[in-house]
Amino acid sequence: MHAESIPTVPRALIVEDEALIAEELRERLLRLGFIVIAAVSSGEEGVEIATRETPDLVLMDIRLSGDKDGVQAAREIREQVDVPIVYLTAHSDRRTVERANKTDHDGFILKPFLKRELHSTIEVALKRHAIRAKRKLQ
Repeated sequence: MHAESIPTVPRALIVEDEALIAEELRERLLRLGFIVIAAVSSGEEGVEIATRETPDLVLMDIRLSGDKDGVQAAREIREQVDVPIVYLTAHSDRRTVERANKTDHDGFILKPFLKRELHSTIEVALKRHAIRAKRKLQ
């Protein structure tokens, strides 16, 4: 049996400073078959863990505690590792959306979100990332 044929369980990182939302995301990801490697509340922690652990998915709140917001953290993560990033935010003002869209992200979810919305956005993000990775190999 080749290593490529062994199915792997996808690993996710949650970067969210609201504990209740982080816990809800953790539970939903577990139900979707993910391993949640960490749930952290600051952009600094998110960058450190993402670059060390290289998760298969990062769920990133835009407004975070600490000096680094989610847009800055996502930019730093993508400079170091190729991982799909889905933004989560309760703030849909034009400036926030424009800043987020200047980064290479794979999805955007407005809070509060529905279970099916989270699931479909994650599926699309993972597929987009796989297509992008395949194109890089060609």
